[in-house]
Amino acid sequence: MSQALILAKSAGRGGGALTLLEHTQHVVAAAEAIAIALGYDVRLARLGAALHDLGKAHGHFQHKVHGHELPPHEQFPHRHELSSLGFLPLFDAADWDGLIELVVAHHKPIRHDPRERGILDLQKQGGPWLTDHLLGWEQWSADGLAVLAALGIPTRPIARAEAEAALRYAVKYCQSRFKASEWSEGRGLLMAADHFASALQHQTTPQLAGLFEKPDLSNFLRLDNALYPLSQVPADDLRPHTLVVAPTGAGKTDYLFRRCRGRVFYTLPFQASINALFDRVRRMVPNGHLRMRHAMSKLVEGRSGRNVSEKLLQDKVGAAVKVLTPHQLAAVAFGTPGYESVLLDVRGCDVVLDEIHTYAQQAQAMVLAIVDVLVQVGCRLHVGTATMPTALYQEVLRRLGGPEAVYEVRLPAPVLDEFNRHEVHKISRDPASPDALPASCDALLEAALAAGEKVLVIFNTVLGAQAEYQRLKARFPAIRAMLLHSRFRRQDRAKLEEQLKRDFDDVPGPCFVVSTQVVEVSLDISFDRMLTEAAPLDALIQRFGRVNRRRTTENIGRLRPVHVLEPAPRTLPYDPDVVARSYAQLPDGALLPERDLQHHLDTVYPEVAVSDISTHVVWREGQLTEISALTNRSRSVLVEALDIESATCILAADRDEYMADSTSWDRRTELEIPVSWRTLRFNRNRQHYVRLELGSNPFVVPQELADYELLGLQLIEPDSFL
Repeated sequence: MSQALILAKSAGRGGGALTLLEHTQHVVAAAEAIAIALGYDVRLARLGAALHDLGKAHGHFQHKVHGHELPPHEQFPHRHELSSLGFLPLFDAADWDGLIELVVAHHKPIRHDPRERGILDLQKQGGPWLTDHLLGWEQWSADGLAVLAALGIPTRPIARAEAEAALRYAVKYCQSRFKASEWSEGRGLLMAADHFASALQHQTTPQLAGLFEKPDLSNFLRLDNALYPLSQVPADDLRPHTLVVAPTGAGKTDYLFRRCRGRVFYTLPFQASINALFDRVRRMVPNGHLRMRHAMSKLVEGRSGRNVSEKLLQDKVGAAVKVLTPHQLAAVAFGTPGYESVLLDVRGCDVVLDEIHTYAQQAQAMVLAIVDVLVQVGCRLHVGTATMPTALYQEVLRRLGGPEAVYEVRLPAPVLDEFNRHEVHKISRDPASPDALPASCDALLEAALAAGEKVLVIFNTVLGAQAEYQRLKARFPAIRAMLLHSRFRRQDRAKLEEQLKRDFDDVPGPCFVVSTQVVEVSLDISFDRMLTEAAPLDALIQRFGRVNRRRTTENIGRLRPVHVLEPAPRTLPYDPDVVARSYAQLPDGALLPERDLQHHLDTVYPEVAVSDISTHVVWREGQLTEISALTNRSRSVLVEALDIESATCILAADRDEYMADSTSWDRRTELEIPVSWRTLRFNRNRQHYVRLELGSNPFVVPQELADYELLGLQLIEPDSFL
């Protein structure tokens, strides 16, 4: 058959049909570049890339890729990578094991595949799987040979018996590998190259330029300003790891970059903070691939107007600097699909773990598990925090190897005194109406707004924020106001964050913003005054950081007021005991000294409260022991271990657009509103919501668009979480 008709990908995926030869050429180029950068056998990587998809010439795959109905004799489970191994006889027998390692599991694990399509799954089931995978070999193998010949690899006809013997050898090899608990570099390399080439297609070779390039971080070395005391702390200590404890505004981000010596993975907990740092990195770093990665990063890149390649490259290997959430590195600890590629990419790099004190117990456990793995694969880890309890600090220090391996940086007490910014006032609740704001709050807000102040009001639940925004909007109708929480359409959430910066933070004059915890770390904004519900002390300190945030020579030593409401009878989503202990540590009508924060934190958190996720982690004492070579665990492990199961909703007004065949994945994602399953389980109306069977299977909420535009998504429920 003509090579132009032998397809690897059908039209509509990446813009058009792609021939098997074209795709193979792209993967070969990517595999060679990755192998060179990572010190892998370049010759073997090239041969594995040439071999990996030849099984797509099989009639079963070609019928499907061309959109034809399968004939009765081809209606069987087909894995093209297994058919590819029929071409092993063309290669030196000494290379077979390495080639099988590269090819056999680049799509499916060799065993325990959810659909039982791995080579050992098929072997265990019995039946004619081997015969099926070589069905029509005498005809279609010629097309595979033609691809190899075009790549300059010597070929000859292969008898069917030889091909069958090669597959039987692959089974025996995989049976031996299944007994080994170790990760496969070859599998990781081929997966990385295949994903890169499949996404970039004809742009593969141009985009290989600069891959794995060490970033030029010299712009982070030029700041030497007394306003940012960390800029005056030496960063050339030879110990590989770093622990920095410093207040917001001390220059922590720049200092963490100054400690980096190679390619950088910079992790942050929130999407908005990742977006902001990535924009700064693009201004500061003049070379290499610069990327960001979080759940919605492709949408952000799509709105940015940057080229399509930048969007496609986000999750691919080889970035000079990648700004991301630690969840994007979690595969290395849990052994989920693609973990070998992530390990290859991050091995030996600098990894910054910033703001790790903000994570919930499950996520914090994940971060610690990631630390263990990254230390084992030679990464240099740099941890930054503003509010870390000593017990957690000591645990991180231990996992990094102790003081001999960790450069510990803290600012002296006199310097910390220059960061005193907040005077704390406690507000008692009315015993007769403990869930409502006391009357004194209105008088306080009226005086502040009359004085031209910008006021930030923070509630712990979406429901509370929505109710208070409605009340304050009616009470102060002429004042600029805004509501911000997590239950807006993703497209609207991004616009609201931009509006908060543009129309409230950067514009003088009185205003108030009502929000939930979404403002704690993620946004670089500065208000004159805050009114907040009681919360855990570390969360409160982060909230306080949104007030009097700008550090200038004029405002050093100047205090701004923060008002904290007495804990309500219910403190969801927080532990009531932690909230009570935190509130007890706050002064009333007095300065909260920066130098005393560590003592207060240690009083609230005397022990490390980290969830036990050990049953989900595949490493023990630095060794991969809970998973076999060439296999992986399912992605559902992350959901179970981290309790991050979530759902989505859409508005009834968006239903038709969401369901339209012409609506892209990106557009559907923009229309979605993320909601936790916990919230939906307690919602009395959930059983009445229609749930769509496409996209992310969202629930359709029959809320009027005008109400949504005022308050965001409204769900009737006993409690509403962030």
